[in-house]
Amino acid sequence: MEPELLYFKDDGVIPNNKLPVVIYRKVTEETGNRAAQWLEDRFASHDWTNSWRNGVYPFHHYHSTSHEVLGIYSGQAQLQLGGEKGQVLSVQAGDVLILPAGTGHKKIEASTDFGVVGAYPQGKDWDLLKGEKGERPQADQNIAALELPAKDPVYGDWRITSWQK
Repeated sequence: MEPELLYFKDDGVIPNNKLPVVIYRKVTEETGNRAAQWLEDRFASHDWTNSWRNGVYPFHHYHSTSHEVLGIYSGQAQLQLGGEKGQVLSVQAGDVLILPAGTGHKKIEASTDFGVVGAYPQGKDWDLLKGEKGERPQADQNIAALELPAKDPVYGDWRITSWQK
């Protein structure tokens, strides 16, 4: 399966990242709790842990202390990636997004059953930044200091050379 790659530049508010957002479509046919469990297990088998189940915040935000994987286990949504000048993307159950640290993301709209599993490489703790005054340059320093994850959260071996150590 060839992933979609999206690149976003620093927009002055949201730093984004030189690494691409990686989007895998329909990695599982399961939905609901079975899909959520499958995603959690798959991510954990590749050392992406500290997982949670919920949705995506309805405001622009990013994480400077960790990369993040989002696995959609039910429903569908419109997400905006890259900040206010970014791209609106349709996602549905079975899709997985790997967001490099600094990548802005926001829920625009979603079905009532929209559900997401999130996880982080090596179970890293994450921060919640909104592009507010005073966040940078510390956020930029945090992002620059992050190591690349050893494994792709879905397939183990990285299929994207820019994400390989």
